Amino acid sequence: MSIESILGIIASLLTIAAFVGFQFDLAKYIKKPPMKEVFDDIMNIKKTDKERRKLLKFLNRYSDINKRITDDYIQHFTLGKRGREAVFLDICNSNNIEPTDDLCKQMIGYTLSLQKSKESVSKQNNTAAPTANPVEPIKKVAPTQEAVQFSGEQVVYMSELLQEKYPDTCGRLIQILKSHNIKYDFLKGTNDIWCRDYMPIQTEKGKLIQFKYDPSYLRGNKEWEESRSDVRKVCEANGLKPEFSDLNIDGGNVLICDGRAILTDRIFSENPDIDEDTIKKELARLLECEVIIIPAYKSKEDDLTGHADGMVRFVDRNTIIGNKLDNEYQYIKNGMQKAIEQFGLKYISMPFFIDKKDPQHPYSAIGVYVNYLEVNNLIVMPIFGREEDNQAIEVMKQTFPDRIIETIDYNDVALEGGLLNCTTWVRKI
Repeated sequence: MSIESILGIIASLLTIAAFVGFQFDLAKYIKKPPMKEVFDDIMNIKKTDKERRKLLKFLNRYSDINKRITDDYIQHFTLGKRGREAVFLDICNSNNIEPTDDLCKQMIGYTLSLQKSKESVSKQNNTAAPTANPVEPIKKVAPTQEAVQFSGEQVVYMSELLQEKYPDTCGRLIQILKSHNIKYDFLKGTNDIWCRDYMPIQTEKGKLIQFKYDPSYLRGNKEWEESRSDVRKVCEANGLKPEFSDLNIDGGNVLICDGRAILTDRIFSENPDIDEDTIKKELARLLECEVIIIPAYKSKEDDLTGHADGMVRFVDRNTIIGNKLDNEYQYIKNGMQKAIEQFGLKYISMPFFIDKKDPQHPYSAIGVYVNYLEVNNLIVMPIFGREEDNQAIEVMKQTFPDRIIETIDYNDVALEGGLLNCTTWVRKI
């Protein structure tokens, strides 16, 4: 037998194997699984666009879709770097399918907080992939409280002091943002780099809520007290008109996702003159969310701020990713388990270590992987030059298969007590 014949046979076998492999993958669809499973496979970065088109044909068979996805749309479908919402809305808007709450739940697992127009989806799709021209900082903070209209795009803001004090680190972050066409800008009138804490909280409907910023951990230290930003002056300097609240809460202690908010119980000790039920009811009203309380560390030596963003983050409404609980204090384990059971949450464990060997930096945040930046379809996570880095990256990739995961050395900032979520404020415009 000639070499050409052997090579031909091998090529044929490989083609058959690839086809059989995909057919085997589709075997699970014989019993018609929930639409979300099919959509999850479409968003799976390991799939090829050819495989996704076959999955779209299968999705077309569901009664809620009723064969309304056109052959032309399926034939030209590509995922690119789009996220779940952008793809879902593109399918709907391109095929005259109404994105009802029920269809949202069936396909993406949750309802969208806002109905986005075709133009907003188009803008998301156009900004998903990098362009040849770098993105320049925007000139103004977007619309005021009185006229909230979303384009579906998020902007990253940083204190001007971050660029001044940590030019190299800030530069690395800006390069990542530029490479993914993410808009950014710098906040005026700030007194420290931790802008997440003193900037307003944006609700899912677009309202800006500005809490009182007077954390107990800044009191009693003249230098720290002078570093506290005046929230009213910062808002005025940056053209923001939020609703002000007398509750004393740091922004790093507020996580919001699809009608739910997570905060640690540090909010109670920061507001000692208000009973706990009143605090929770007021938070639910202001944030327009169901409020979930998790335990903060009791000792400020373990965690100075008591912020939720140093412990957990939302993946979706019913899933959180958080520091591995195996070596935590028992009261942390018990409190977290109580919240998990009460609200039906799934908990994904993230590597976590505490590095307190440097006496000059007793509040170091090195080891806290969950304090990442999440904006549009991009997640920028810190790495620390440790063996845990690879494990953390793998957990993130498995948890967010439809997101772009970038890593960054943020250690010089981390030594001061915070990381990426702490030093950024993300606003949807």
